Amino acid sequence: MTRLLTHQRNALPDSAFGLPEQRVYPMPDASRAGNAKARAAEELHKGRLSAADKARIDSKADDLLGEP
Repeated sequence: MTRLLTHQRNALPDSAFGLPEQRVYPMPDASRAGNAKARAAEELHKGRLSAADKARIDSKADDLLGEP
């Protein structure tokens, strides 16, 4: 996975983020969707992410990954 540069990230639509209102957890492709799920799990474990937000991120990532 190549680094997502600032101008590339800024060019993404809000709908390409796991939490679009905050523009965090970018998911422009399947590779980054899997990464977003992993990072969200870490943040939930550390207490910095709510279970509801993790569920939203996982749902979006699963759609991109073609998982049920």
